[in-house]
Amino acid sequence: MSATRTAYATCPLCEATCGLEFEIGEGERVLRIRGDADDALSHGFVCPKGASLKPLHEDPDRLRTPLVRRNGRLEEATWDEAFAEVERRLPPLLEEHGRDAVAVYIGNPAAHNLATLLYGRVLIKALGTKNIYSASTVDQMPKQISAGLMFGTILSVPVPDVDRTDHLMILGANPLQSNGSLLTAPDMRGRIRRIRERGGKVVVIDPRRTRTAEHADEHHFVRPGTDALLLFGLVHTIFDERLDDPGPVGDHVDGLDVVRELARDFAPERVADACGIEAPEIRRMARELAAASSAGVYGRIGTCTQEFGTLASWLVDVLNVVTGNLDRPGGAMFPRAAAGQPNSLGAPRRGRGVKLGRWTSRVRGLPEAYGELPVVCLAEEIDTPGEGQVRALVTVAGNPTVSTPNAARLTRAIEGLDFMLSVDVYVNETTRHADVVLPGPSPLQRPHYDLALYQLAVRNVANYSPPVIEPDPDIPPEWRTLLRLAGIAAGQGAEADVDALDDLVAAEAVRRGVGRPGPLEGRDPGEVLAELDGRGGPERLLDAALRAGPYDLTLADLEAAPHGIDLGPLEPRIPEVLRTASGRIELAPEPIVADVERLKAALQRGRNGGMVLVGRRQLRSNNSWMHNLEPLVRGKERCTVHVHPDDAARLGLVDGEPARVRSRAGEVEVPVEVTDAVMPGVISIPHGWGHDVNGVRMEVASAHAGTNSNLLADETLVDALSGNAVLNGIPVELEPVVAREPAGAGAAA
Repeated sequence: MSATRTAYATCPLCEATCGLEFEIGEGERVLRIRGDADDALSHGFVCPKGASLKPLHEDPDRLRTPLVRRNGRLEEATWDEAFAEVERRLPPLLEEHGRDAVAVYIGNPAAHNLATLLYGRVLIKALGTKNIYSASTVDQMPKQISAGLMFGTILSVPVPDVDRTDHLMILGANPLQSNGSLLTAPDMRGRIRRIRERGGKVVVIDPRRTRTAEHADEHHFVRPGTDALLLFGLVHTIFDERLDDPGPVGDHVDGLDVVRELARDFAPERVADACGIEAPEIRRMARELAAASSAGVYGRIGTCTQEFGTLASWLVDVLNVVTGNLDRPGGAMFPRAAAGQPNSLGAPRRGRGVKLGRWTSRVRGLPEAYGELPVVCLAEEIDTPGEGQVRALVTVAGNPTVSTPNAARLTRAIEGLDFMLSVDVYVNETTRHADVVLPGPSPLQRPHYDLALYQLAVRNVANYSPPVIEPDPDIPPEWRTLLRLAGIAAGQGAEADVDALDDLVAAEAVRRGVGRPGPLEGRDPGEVLAELDGRGGPERLLDAALRAGPYDLTLADLEAAPHGIDLGPLEPRIPEVLRTASGRIELAPEPIVADVERLKAALQRGRNGGMVLVGRRQLRSNNSWMHNLEPLVRGKERCTVHVHPDDAARLGLVDGEPARVRSRAGEVEVPVEVTDAVMPGVISIPHGWGHDVNGVRMEVASAHAGTNSNLLADETLVDALSGNAVLNGIPVELEPVVAREPAGAGAAA
């Protein structure tokens, strides 16, 4: 009988960070994957995505060799040939047209990959372009902006303390499907069940009766795009009925009276018709929230990807403040991560705050945030001639022609580029256009640590995973690929000394660590680097970050704890967590206050009774590339349009038959699924599909193509403050697809 071994790792496929146990057999074959019962955070919970790491690792469509476009076709090449092609094409273009002639798009999977998270920024710095885009602006940017303005840093996002709360209000989120988002919380079904078992209450507000809503005490349909109005109605009630009591946090709040005054115009009786929830219900929800012994308000992608995404994100935390639930057990709290967390670094209560709009996009003038521009601008920056036109594109783990608005326009724009480079493991709808594609290793062949997601966790933990199986010697780790590309961009050529560049990156990380308050403050940088000797790449940077963090940990400590280290429950962190310029909670930041006038104007709009589109999350589908894994796409058709029975009857739509859905941006055909789980006037189509295009080398995905809902999303619709795409509440028209009669049918016999 062949010898087997057991390995442990954190799942890198979504935000839940579940611990996995692997049984590895002869020849480094994965025999079995199951939940790690001893994991410090997930305690054995695992969703279907975790088991799919085996078919992902073994997927014959996953790239293992670079591709270079020759005679119009992507063909296999050596690594040296691929880098030589990048050096031949990219530097001359930058020399002729300037650094902003190249754009970079970073996809969602990069946030789950330690190498791309740490070294992607090195490549961006070497390119020197202002045209940086990411999946953030079709997702969570409004929350990052509101949190930054209120508390001082990009990920100072209060998360609901779901393990201790007695009242959880969820808006525009479906954590039983997403496993949490901006909320690292495995087994949300179990966590919600335990809230109810201890006598607590769960309230879901969503235009769909989601899986989460089915497990809640209450569900309220809300008209898409009106969450900010509803939230203001709740805030108004809290003030109007004198239920406000910020508690100890109130000593650190500026702007409470400003918010009180702003809320006067949003009485429940004024907002009820717009949001579709009656005024007495709004007042009751507010009273129960204020009366709960502990409560947390949580809003997610539905509240972000709408016209007033930043206002809605801000009002979620305004509610947590005015009800006294910010920074208290059972309320909304700030995790303390072991490494890389800006609000744990430097001196407490000292920071520069957030600066927005340091530059704007060339064509539309939309503002920068956290160093990137809204991705709704990308197509126009490519296809609009003039000085500064984007002529080259670099994508890292991204598929924007599926995942961003008006996907058809972006596809056409990309086809006109002078050069395109992709770092990706698949030839997908986007990378099929590339001139060079550079693959990375299997997730099982690289180390893993969730640097970003532990900053959003419901419990403080740290878990490092070495490679589960031996790395493939023919595929360099992404950090070496990204550094080699950075060397080309910096003028050092394709033969740049990658190890020397990595030493410079590590030295800079240590220099920052010894130059600010913390465990490394004042130490000799050379001495600290010597302690990291023997490591390189992301492990060395992670070790340095752990040593500079708040727990006196090293990477060796985590290596000795394969199930992770439990660092304890969330604890109150105000005021030390604050990094605003004032050192206080800015409850009424000027940019947000100014945007309230736009919301007031929206309140005056009449309802036209038209249909609107919202998205939908699926447990087995986090990113488009997961659709090439047979275990995640098998079963009944999930890429359907949900339509309420009343709307289906009125429009002549039949369950199972195709409907044509049309918006300003485009139209699609999609099978109808008649269901009362969606409110009247609203339809829902899941995101990430649409694999029926030429040139895609994803056999399973192509056989389950589905419909790309972003062909309907309108790139002209954005949240004004963040530039985030509006993906919920898109005006659409529906009609049945009438089968064409064969030629000659109906002629006289």
